[in-house]
Amino acid sequence: MTVKINGIDCAFEEGEYILNIARRNDIFIPAICYLSGCSPTLACRMCMVEADGKKVYSCNTKAKEGMVVESDLQNLWNERNEIMQAYCINHPLECGVCDKSGECELQNFTHKSRVNVQKYWIKDTHKPHKHWGMINYDPALCIVCERCITVCKDKIGESALKTVPRGGDSVDNSFKESMGKDAYAIWTKFQKSLIGPTNGDTLDCSFCGECTSVCPTGALIGSKFQYTSNIWELKRIPASNPHSSDCELMYYDIKQSGISNQKEKIYRVSNDFAFASLNKAARFAFDTQNEADKDEKAFKELVELFEKNEIKNIKFNSFITNEEALILQNLKKKFNLSLINEEALKFKEFLQEFIANSGEFYSANTQDITKSDFLVVAGMLLRYDAPTLSYKINNALVMNKGSGLYFHPMEDMGIAKYSKNFISHIHKSGDEEQILYFLLQKFSQDEGIKTHLAEFFVSENKEIEESINEEVVEQVIEKDEEGNEIQKEVKKVVPKKVKNNIEVQRSVFAKNLGIDEDKLEDLLLKKANFTLVIGSDFYFHKNAKKLAKLLALIQNTTPFKVFLNPTHTNTLGVAMICDLDNNTQEGKTLGYNEKGDFSFSYEEHANLASASLNQQEGTFLNYDKRVVPTNAALEFKGYFLNDLANALGFDEEYTINYTKRLPINKGFSPIDFDHLDNFYTNAGDCKRGYELNLECFKQVAKKEFISPNFENLSLKEDEILLYSANPSYQFGRFSNRASAINEVIFLGVSENLAKEKNLKDKDLVKLKIKDKELSLSVRVDKDIKNGAFLPYFDEKLDTLSFFDERFVVANLEKLGANHE
Repeated sequence: MTVKINGIDCAFEEGEYILNIARRNDIFIPAICYLSGCSPTLACRMCMVEADGKKVYSCNTKAKEGMVVESDLQNLWNERNEIMQAYCINHPLECGVCDKSGECELQNFTHKSRVNVQKYWIKDTHKPHKHWGMINYDPALCIVCERCITVCKDKIGESALKTVPRGGDSVDNSFKESMGKDAYAIWTKFQKSLIGPTNGDTLDCSFCGECTSVCPTGALIGSKFQYTSNIWELKRIPASNPHSSDCELMYYDIKQSGISNQKEKIYRVSNDFAFASLNKAARFAFDTQNEADKDEKAFKELVELFEKNEIKNIKFNSFITNEEALILQNLKKKFNLSLINEEALKFKEFLQEFIANSGEFYSANTQDITKSDFLVVAGMLLRYDAPTLSYKINNALVMNKGSGLYFHPMEDMGIAKYSKNFISHIHKSGDEEQILYFLLQKFSQDEGIKTHLAEFFVSENKEIEESINEEVVEQVIEKDEEGNEIQKEVKKVVPKKVKNNIEVQRSVFAKNLGIDEDKLEDLLLKKANFTLVIGSDFYFHKNAKKLAKLLALIQNTTPFKVFLNPTHTNTLGVAMICDLDNNTQEGKTLGYNEKGDFSFSYEEHANLASASLNQQEGTFLNYDKRVVPTNAALEFKGYFLNDLANALGFDEEYTINYTKRLPINKGFSPIDFDHLDNFYTNAGDCKRGYELNLECFKQVAKKEFISPNFENLSLKEDEILLYSANPSYQFGRFSNRASAINEVIFLGVSENLAKEKNLKDKDLVKLKIKDKELSLSVRVDKDIKNGAFLPYFDEKLDTLSFFDERFVVANLEKLGANHE
């Protein structure tokens, strides 16, 4: 199908809005309130066009075959001029110091629509600034476009903002005659309202900062960035989120620290909000750099340890680039070392088992997720483990009128804000395989699997209401030809509701998991695009291989596409590139960004300083199986891992010389780093790096079926369920280096558990796990309704050693109140 916009033929698919079609074809139509991937609000009306001679709004008008659209007519620009005049009424003339000046859409569209006079006026009101923690709000600069409300609801899923009464004068009715209908409508609307938190005066949200990014003026701004720099002075460095496996496109905005200090500094992180959303760590945890200088003595000592064959192991984590991973793999081969990365090894083993049984890589990416109308999520505390992924899941539920099931042993009330049709099921730890068996039982199209699982049904009576036709006899009075009344019997068929009991087959797995199968049938009506999202609870599970085999069967025999969320930033890249080992050899261990006999790290315990990820060029392999580039924002004056490799006999001037040498047999391509793109098109198409070649993973699928095993984790009266997880803004020790979110470790406790144990914020408790004890303070998490979680972001404490799987049974004892 085609539509003609400003004389250009544009292809489109049924259901597309005119504005999105125009953007995809690089045709400019002004719009302030509309956000790609969100619901249109018609708050600004700047996107007005003429479609087949009739004025419509392109953000919410769907194209039709053969439609002729004009957006650049003079009469339309005259109306837009009036709208921009209305937006400028009483707007403060502080562009010289405003934090948005230079990228302000109010400035841009005021110039574009050629506003050079102000014909309208109204008495101004006093609007005090609001300070909401990491975000400040200046209501005087707000034009109430509602983009912040829209993005928080349709993308982030928190609905933390709303319109609140402005308290100003009403627009004089006399202006109704002298100005255009649209301009008058938007003026009267924003004159009534401002933006405020949904819950009282406090902004109750995760502080992802996406509202500050989408704000077209300087009304919403990061509190630490406000009044620190003019936008036009900043240099944008394209990069990838270094904190989590989305590795989303972002920009480090840098300039010199000051007049007397020419050292470059990161002032903020920004993003292309139309296509890329950032979590709190990506946006605010940017000052993770290592400012150490070269330590020639320590470097020489490390080289000698290798040359003397004393280093036998390298322990590292997944907060590294693909190029660093390849260097470590090269060192392993040359010196016969063991590479130790337990987290990446667990994921690698799970992925290998999945591929062996499915015959292919996991099939879904986040584009599939955003197009899905039925989603199942299991094996992760979604908003905590993968906040950026949770935004995409929420967006799919909202924009596609989707539904789905969410499984986890811990109840997160934040999930309830997504959609009433996204049902949370709180199951016992250990019941993970029952989730997969239920999906196979319900959706598998393989007759063999159906036969295997046929015994796991039970018969049950169900009361149903049916409509039947019943014949009734009524007495009616009619008149004969002479007018005499005659009583007659007339038979009629009338519908009647009756209740009957019928026998139905119910899934044993559904009953164990608390799934209402009748409700599920309602959720599945008219659903066509299915995605199953799996997290690291499965990778660390004692039955991980069995779970991987069942997932492979789901990918091969059901409508579901399967998505595996890698645990950390470059877990997938490390799993592809490195031959990881289970055990260490006898000898010394080099800790690369980890503790070891010799530590080459950006942390305080280091013997030799390494570069942080905001000081390196390289690539990550993100959860979409895409190799994406990242660039150095700041200089590092110390030694890089490549310097060590060169001192040990390798010969590459730059770390990024390894980009084209990433293993082709693992799907990588021999492309130079400098030839990798890193942007989105106007249509939202991803042009970041390249996708992994998945053809090399294809093989004959085993399709092995294993019978169910009903076994879960039971708790005694004095025991609690403890989960290994960080809060949503922390991803490990690396993110905790940043000044904006740096904190001391705590025990996250659900409201129910806090009430049961008589605990309040900052109370001191003793945690007992097997033969280990730990004393720390409590933080009551209002979103979690059961259990507790123990973070692992504090470099002074190795809490991961407390866990074999992500869940463990623990005892909790209150020590007293903390009055610090």
